[in-house]
Amino acid sequence: MSSPPAVESFPANTSAAAQIFTTVLSQGPLTRMEVARRAGLSAAAVTKAVRPLIEAGYLVEDVDEDARPALGRPANLVRVDGGRALFIGVKVTGDKLIGVLTDLCCRILVARHIPLAARDPKAVLGSATELVRELLIEADGLGVRVVGLGMAVSGDVDRAEGVVRYSPFLEWRDVPLAELAAMTTGLPVTVDNDVRALTVAEQWFGAGVGLSGFALVTVGAGIGCGLVVHGRVVAGAHGVAGEIGHVTVDPAGPRCHCGNRGCVEAIASDDAIVRQMRAATGVQVADAVQAAGLAHDGVAGAREIYARAGDAIGRGIATVANLLGPERVIISGEGLAAYDLFADHIRTAFAAAAFGSAARCDVRTRPLPFDEWARGAAATAIQSFIRSDANQKRSDANQHTRGAAMTQHA
Repeated sequence: MSSPPAVESFPANTSAAAQIFTTVLSQGPLTRMEVARRAGLSAAAVTKAVRPLIEAGYLVEDVDEDARPALGRPANLVRVDGGRALFIGVKVTGDKLIGVLTDLCCRILVARHIPLAARDPKAVLGSATELVRELLIEADGLGVRVVGLGMAVSGDVDRAEGVVRYSPFLEWRDVPLAELAAMTTGLPVTVDNDVRALTVAEQWFGAGVGLSGFALVTVGAGIGCGLVVHGRVVAGAHGVAGEIGHVTVDPAGPRCHCGNRGCVEAIASDDAIVRQMRAATGVQVADAVQAAGLAHDGVAGAREIYARAGDAIGRGIATVANLLGPERVIISGEGLAAYDLFADHIRTAFAAAAFGSAARCDVRTRPLPFDEWARGAAATAIQSFIRSDANQKRSDANQHTRGAAMTQHA
């Protein structure tokens, strides 16, 4: 590694201080009075929390000339100094790694894509370590240290333990990825499900800023869903909350890789659409791009497949709206390249299946490139850094087991 990790703790030693900083990070610049209002805290609590953050260089104050009161001095705006710390995010797919270097405000400074020669943990870890090394060299050129690494993987991921319990695309089971990556990179590591990581980025820096509750639905290789309820990303007791891809919408439908029939994912994922397209048209469709091309060309039976996919997705989204009543549902993912083929069907199915006022949910699309998924991984690292106390205790406890874990997966 080019740059050894910084041994640095974030100077927000209470949950209130972390909340105040997060409010400024996602919604600032703000006056202290506005921070207090949005965070639901007293002005005294804000003043107490802001002082050490300014002294440490994480927050800075600017005069807001436009907000000058009738009498007295102009109000001061508090904002985050994005250049105070850097973070790395890595998104693991079945055939490549996408890595980004971001600042504290999760703005992408550098992006790298490298292919994967193999999917086993040792091969992925080796490639990820090389990718991180390249990004650390970039950080050295900026003169700012990287203080955290986030990794995003599809499937059942236990963020608290840093373990990938099951990833069907990688064919991993019980891989202690956070421990392994921390051992090889020397950085504090956060590992999370890729859709949840993207949800964190949308909550703090994207279309979910300021919302108490929203859902992010991703369409593509799989059908994923990240949930924010009462301002918190929900993982559930077992880490699989939001799996609308495995909501059954057609009990007599095709078999899903999870073992059930008629799941949203078994009907609307890229692989499912390709399989159905081959069967319906007799064409040996190679991928989702070719499948969409057949539908756009008006090949018999092709559009019906997308209509069915849209219906399944719409019903899945309605299930989320009926159960949780989010303010907004954001639809994203690589599958949006064919969105024009099933958009109307999603809206129709959602309106039909959403109960009562749930149908008033703001459903919108937000195309996001793969770099944004890696940015989501970086967002989880930023989140862990800000809320560092509990994570540091877990990291210290895990130090004793890292050597054994490395031997097991080497």
